[in-house]
Formats: sequence, structure tokens, C-alpha cells
Amino acid sequence: MTFTPENIFFLGAVLIFVSIIISKWGYRFGVPTLLLFLFTGMLFGSDGLGLEFHSHEDAQLIGMLSLSVILFSGGMDTKRRDIEPVVTQGLVLSTLGVLITTVITGLLIFYLSEWTRLDIGLSLPLSMLLAATVSSTDSASVFNLLRSQHIGLKHNLRPLLELESGSNDPMAYVLTVALVDMIVQAGEFSGMELATKIVGQLAVGGLLGYLGGRALVWIVNRINLPNPSLYPVLMLCSILIIFTFTDMFQGNGYLAVYVAGVVAGNSRLSYRRETNTFMQGITWLLQILMFLTLGLLVNPGEMIHVLLVAVAIGLFMMFVARPVSVFLCLQPFRVPMRAKFFLSWVGLRGAVPIIFATYPVIAGIEDADFLFNVVFVITLLSLSLQGTTITAAAHWLGLATDEPKTGNDFGIELPDELESKLSEMTLTEESLADGNRLQDMHFPAGTLVMMVKRGNSFIVPNGQLELRKGDILLTIARQEME
Repeated sequence: MTFTPENIFFLGAVLIFVSIIISKWGYRFGVPTLLLFLFTGMLFGSDGLGLEFHSHEDAQLIGMLSLSVILFSGGMDTKRRDIEPVVTQGLVLSTLGVLITTVITGLLIFYLSEWTRLDIGLSLPLSMLLAATVSSTDSASVFNLLRSQHIGLKHNLRPLLELESGSNDPMAYVLTVALVDMIVQAGEFSGMELATKIVGQLAVGGLLGYLGGRALVWIVNRINLPNPSLYPVLMLCSILIIFTFTDMFQGNGYLAVYVAGVVAGNSRLSYRRETNTFMQGITWLLQILMFLTLGLLVNPGEMIHVLLVAVAIGLFMMFVARPVSVFLCLQPFRVPMRAKFFLSWVGLRGAVPIIFATYPVIAGIEDADFLFNVVFVITLLSLSLQGTTITAAAHWLGLATDEPKTGNDFGIELPDELESKLSEMTLTEESLADGNRLQDMHFPAGTLVMMVKRGNSFIVPNGQLELRKGDILLTIARQEME
């Protein structure tokens, strides 16, 4: 079956609908959602139910659009107070760690034909290109698994993983594009030239991302639109503008949108609740669309010919390259050994390497189809083996805790423009020692009790309300926003 204007909307809706239903099953059994979306695309693809989709250009376009929004949304969810203790470790992992992984894996691929009976025969630049495409990690599926099973992590591992996964894609992208350009131009492999491109793209991307984020916050807070529903749409358009504008100036667009998201997420922002709800929905939609597209693009029959090579490379990355890069990068920091082992194991490969693998194909590089199929198999292997054992690894290493509480028991949120903070307080015998009425409680100046939760009941209080042990008080207090 081929895509036509008459059936594309119907087929697209069916694919997304089926993916959502399957994802519910995956949450229950601890299977990464990404893996299920990929399998759904493969099921409906040319080797499955017969949907024909072979455009790497369209897949790359969908991937670029999706990644820019996903990275911006991830940046908005990255709170400065959470990442400040681990910002250096995270940035080292996302830059030097990606480079170390690429070099170690690239050398293995280059010498694999000599050391084993596997016939690869790739040049050193092509070996490094293959390694670069799979050098970044995708921790989104890790968070989905941990949150679905209500598991938190000790030693600030969650913010460290969030920072690394959000900032290592730009590094892998720079490596991939730079190597593709060098191979296409048939130039010599120059480490200095590669380093110059990396530093230049990252510097421009970071600077324009920060300026773009500041400009976005300024516009959103001052434009005063007549309809609140337009603010999320304005945000979405701004993401694409920042991405393309940065690319025009030879910067890294992925880094720019992530930095812009971090700036926006840690600033006072009008209509934040509406914007967050919209961004969560559009992010999920784009993730599903991206994974389905990549699943449709691949031909499972072609992966059989690269299975042994891909499995060998994938296992080497899991058990050698990733652990070596993690231990080397974190050596100067006081990170517990158990945490290093966990970080080594959660280096999941996701949709990003598959998208990056389309660049050699579009550039017409020899053996590009071989590279693409190898990357796809490595991704499936990583998600199947590592993705399904994340929870078990956290418990086995003694790193699992109860998931940090988000929101409050009252389901109430305040817009940023009120410059106020909601807090909860559970009453104990000690807190009722001076009296059991609300007027007997001693709160800091400027703090008001909005509501009291007693069991399943909610009470709007006054000063004469008699309080009991176990009551939960929702308080509001003014705070200065940054």
C-alpha cells in the first residue's frame, strides 16, 4: 500500500491510535514506550502490513521538527535548582563523554574486521561516522519507566540524566554532520578541523539559544494577546524560529532550542500552565509520529544481513564504551561507584541515532544503507536489553527511592504572574501543642491558609476551625521570582 492524499489522514490516525493503546500495555509490563512505537511502525511497514514509506528526506524533516520541540520541552522541565549541583558532571558527560564513546567505538568498528571474522571493511572516517550517530543517549524512555512505576533515584541521578540526555544530542549531531561533510568532500581526516567545527557550532548555538530564550520570555510576558490559547501557539512558532535562525548562522539548532527551553522554564512566564499542558501534548504527538515514521522507514528483512555486526557493536557500547566514558568523565567528581554503574547501564539509544543515520543516506555516502541498518539494530538491542532492566538495576544497586512528589494534594496551581508559592503542611501533635484552632497556629508573616484537607474532604477554613492531627494545610505565601 502507498500513501495517497485520500488515505494518509486515516492511516496516520490509526497508527497513532494503535500506538497509544499499545503504550498503555508497555507501561504495565515495564517495556520502553519508544520500543513499542518503533515496533508498531515496523508492523505496518513494507515488510509487515504493506505501507510503503522509503523517503529518508521526509523522515529527517519529521525528526528535526520533532527533536526541536522535544528538546525545548525538556529544557523547560529542567529546573535550575535541580541541575546546579550536577551541572558540571552533566556537561562533561554530554560533551567529552560523547566524544570518548565515539572514538572508542569507532576504533573498534575499524579494526573489527581484522580481529574477528566479521566482514565490515569500513574506512576510519566511516567507522567514526557510524560511532558518532549512536554516541548520544535517550533518557526519555528511562524517565517514563521510572515514573510509571513511581521510582525515584538517589544521588541526584535524575537531574544528571535529564541534563545529559538534553545536552548530548547537539554534540552527537555536530560530530555526525562534520564527519559527513568531510567524507563527501573526500578530505583527509583532520582532528583540528573537526574540533573547530564542534566548538564553533556549540558556541553559536548556546549564545543564540540564550538570547532567543530571553527574547521569547520578554515577548510572552508583554504581548498581551486577546486569547490565552494563542500563547502556546506563539511558543511553538518561536521554537522553530530559534532552531532555523541558529542554523542559518552555522550554529547548533538543537542546542539552541534546549538552552532556550531552560531559560524559559526558569523565568517568570505568563500563562505557564496552559503552555505546559499544550507542550506536553504536542511533545507526545511528535514523539509518536517520529518513532512511527522511523519504524515505517526501515525494512526488517535488510537488518538480517547486519545482525551479527550490529549486535557486536551494540554489546561493546553497552559493556565497554559507555562505562569507560562514564568512569573517565566522572573520575574528578565525588560520585558513588553504584551511581557510576547505573549511569553506565542507562545509556539507552533511541530515535536520535536513527535520525542522524539518515544524513549519510541523503548525502549519498557509500555504504550509508549499511550504516543505517546497523544503527537501527543497535537501537532495538539497547531498548530491548537495557530499557527493560532499568527498574531492576535501580533496585539491585540500591539507588531506587520513592518518586518525588509533584504538585499538591489539592490539584491547585498558580500562574507565575501572582509571584506566590503554594506549600503543604501536615499537622502533627507537636504543631497542635499551642492550640487546635487555626488562629492558634503561628505562621510566618504574609502566609495564608487557603484550604484544609481532612481525609477525602476539603474545608475552606476560618480562624475558628478546629484542626486535627493528620490534617493537610494548603498555604500561600508571596515569593520574589527571578
